[in-house]
Amino acid sequence: MKLSIPIAALLATLGLAACDKPTVVNVPATPVAVPGPAGPQGAPGNTGMPGMDGNKGEPGKPGEGTTVIVTPPPPAPRN
Repeated sequence: MKLSIPIAALLATLGLAACDKPTVVNVPATPVAVPGPAGPQGAPGNTGMPGMDGNKGEPGKPGEGTTVIVTPPPPAPRN
């Protein structure tokens, strides 16, 4: 009777320790892109001609051929 409690505790400890089997998972490292050396600079190209300015309207009035877009007001909130 004197040894029954220590033996039970020892068996419980060994039983629980036997169930603990940690698994090691090796996670592959994510590859890192390393930039290479810069390439040679390209030949200078033709940038083209600047565009033409449109008609400037009078102050407060739109110019010729201008489309004015009027957005409707938001709907009134419902009560």
